[in-house]
Amino acid sequence: MHVGGTIHVPRARFHLAWDPAIPPVATVPSGSLVEFDAFDASCGQLTRISTAADLAAVDWSRGNPVNGPVRIESAMPGDTLQVDLLDFEPADWGWTASIPGFGLLADEFTSPSYRVVPRGTGDRVEFLPGIRVPVAPFCGEVGVAPATGPRGLGPPDLHGGNIDTRELTAGATLFLPVFVEGANFSMGDGHTAQGDGEVCGTAIETAMRATVRLTVRPDLHVPAPEFVTPDRSGALDARHGRQYATNGIGPDLMAAARDATRRMIDWMGREHGLAPDDAYLLCSVAVDLRISEIVDLPNVIVAAYCPLMIFD
Repeated sequence: MHVGGTIHVPRARFHLAWDPAIPPVATVPSGSLVEFDAFDASCGQLTRISTAADLAAVDWSRGNPVNGPVRIESAMPGDTLQVDLLDFEPADWGWTASIPGFGLLADEFTSPSYRVVPRGTGDRVEFLPGIRVPVAPFCGEVGVAPATGPRGLGPPDLHGGNIDTRELTAGATLFLPVFVEGANFSMGDGHTAQGDGEVCGTAIETAMRATVRLTVRPDLHVPAPEFVTPDRSGALDARHGRQYATNGIGPDLMAAARDATRRMIDWMGREHGLAPDDAYLLCSVAVDLRISEIVDLPNVIVAAYCPLMIFD
């Protein structure tokens, strides 16, 4: 459906796997604006009045639904899909939970806990009395159809998926490799705020309206998700300005860190003409390695962040 020249994907048009066999809900030309109305991570099963006891009744096979897919004309395998993240509007409340059997310290935190967090007003939410967390809304699930499927919504992979990267807020640009004709882009799993790693397995989970621009880039070839962070110019530290990031994704944390670094070296050569030795040295003095996602096994994500200010 069209809304003022923008394609609108309603909340009811969601799916529960990454699979090239899922038919698209719409086909759009390259450069189109698309608006997604997404469920929270529980697919609407948890509410404002839910309690920790209700977690046991949640059907997690319906967890992390994504809206779409949207087919983009002219997208072909080997191309890159540029996703400009334009706007995120979270609902007026969200929830976070510790779910038994899930999370980095699941063996230590065995009892369920559940907290409802009102959106409130301003740029922070009151998580606990006297503790106000900055609002930084984004979608945890963002990706294209993999070459083969179905694949679960939980672990991230080269096609994207549950990448849970908190820097992918409004103003960021994400680059995804295209594996099938049309790319078949989907997104969902709204977050009001999240820390790197999402260690207990949930952020402040919320329904989300997200607006993106989808552009096919046949001139660019990335092997895994890469992105440019929003512009935070004016900060004294270059790391608070715009950064380019490359992802390492896989079941081993050290291997993912190595892959992220290799891809950063490749990007420095591709975009700035640096020899591999020079790029490797520069990575050591200017690039930050950060764990973006560590709980959606079997895969983890390590991102290498390079401040673009250093190239001025």
